[in-house]
Amino acid sequence: MLGVMAVFQVGKRATAVALLGMVALGLGSQAAQARDEVAEQAVKYPVKPITVIVTFPPGGGTDLLARKLGPRLEKALGQPVIIDNRPGASGNIGARAVAYARADGYTLLMANSSFAINPGVFRNLGFNPKEDFAPIANIGFVPSVIVTGHGSDIQSLEQVLEQQSEPSLAYASCGNGTPQHLAGEMLYDLRGTALLHIPYRGCGPALNDVVAGQVPIGIVTLSSAATLIESGHLRALAVTSAQRSPVLPHVPTVAEVSDTSFELDQWHGLLAPSHTPEHIINALNRVVQKALTDTAMQSQLLALGYTPQEGNESAQASGFKAMIWNDIDRFGALAYKIGLQVD
Repeated sequence: MLGVMAVFQVGKRATAVALLGMVALGLGSQAAQARDEVAEQAVKYPVKPITVIVTFPPGGGTDLLARKLGPRLEKALGQPVIIDNRPGASGNIGARAVAYARADGYTLLMANSSFAINPGVFRNLGFNPKEDFAPIANIGFVPSVIVTGHGSDIQSLEQVLEQQSEPSLAYASCGNGTPQHLAGEMLYDLRGTALLHIPYRGCGPALNDVVAGQVPIGIVTLSSAATLIESGHLRALAVTSAQRSPVLPHVPTVAEVSDTSFELDQWHGLLAPSHTPEHIINALNRVVQKALTDTAMQSQLLALGYTPQEGNESAQASGFKAMIWNDIDRFGALAYKIGLQVD
């Protein structure tokens, strides 16, 4: 009887082991099948709609650029391109969503220089910008512009720079840690100009309050303010680039007015989650490059104040990556110098 029971127990264990083996094989088969499906989709890429997450709200320069580029991506790739605005935390909310997305080329990020500024400004991003992303292409550079409402008493940047006592002159920016916020801090660092920072969730909302006279001045991207300046709703006081903008040739640079070496341009580019297959990154880069050579696209970008980067090193994936990594280090050192940190 004991022998029979022993054989029975051994049989139970053997059956259990066999069942566990079958389950493991089943799970392994499912995992292998999932990997095969991803690999197959990658080879045929794209086979479904592509979502471009924009780190700022509608109406700002980053959003405008994404909506100019979207139709050209659709035409070249043969799939719908969905623009998904995820504003907040100076672009960190949208960037975080892409950092955790599947690395299959169907979720992309349209970001600007805030992406490189944020690591030196925010204590906890929730992602690693150097490890969690694969840069695709820099699309263009655009300066910021210092503006005031058409009914404002402020006529020049000189009046702003003279503000060196309380109460501080308030300025609206596109958000904490954005290039526009950094520009305001740099004015203080260079000239001791007393400015009270009022961050918004993007350039569009900031512009609304400057036009309405709720905030005396704004520092925003030229691309988001160009039409309002042209229509007379805003008065441009200065641009932050080293040279005057062809869009506003009559508007001086901050460097001219302040007699300093002030310079702060802003890039806008496309990124994917890290580990996205290289051939997908290359395919997307080729499509962006082709779009940037289109004369109509170039005219539209130039009208918004952008300098398109077709054919330039930063428009290549490797060059764009090197530029971002360098900016993270450069802006981090600047943020530390001026004590710029957001909890």
